[in-house]
Amino acid sequence: MKVEEFLKLNNMKITKGRIRIIEILKESNVGVTAEYIYDKCIKSSYNIDLSTIYRNLELFNNKGIVDKFDIGDGTYKYVINSNRHTHLLECTLCHKEVEIDCPIQQLEQIIKNKTGFSLEEQEVSLKFKGLCKDCGIKK
Repeated sequence: MKVEEFLKLNNMKITKGRIRIIEILKESNVGVTAEYIYDKCIKSSYNIDLSTIYRNLELFNNKGIVDKFDIGDGTYKYVINSNRHTHLLECTLCHKEVEIDCPIQQLEQIIKNKTGFSLEEQEVSLKFKGLCKDCGIKK
């Protein structure tokens, strides 16, 4: 689906800025910051204010188009909502990031099997840090 159709489907005004932001989000395999999007725009000679990017990311988050993840220190990463719950693993040496599916569903099933307790809500904020395979071999 073209970005313009996607915006129209979500009852949003079609602007060049919104199109570019969504294109950058779609190109990325992991969550990205507003600053990352701004840098990509500048490098491709697309003129947009950082405040415009933040406003649009908040709008997209409120409409459920993107997911917003708090990574600490007042920094957030954004990712297109794929209806998949994932977490990031970050290497403490090279800062490589790898996205994994959330293991909470398996944990919920284990809890139900062992206790008969069915979870209705979950508040999970996880950030995993460690060494990636390459850095682990070097160490």
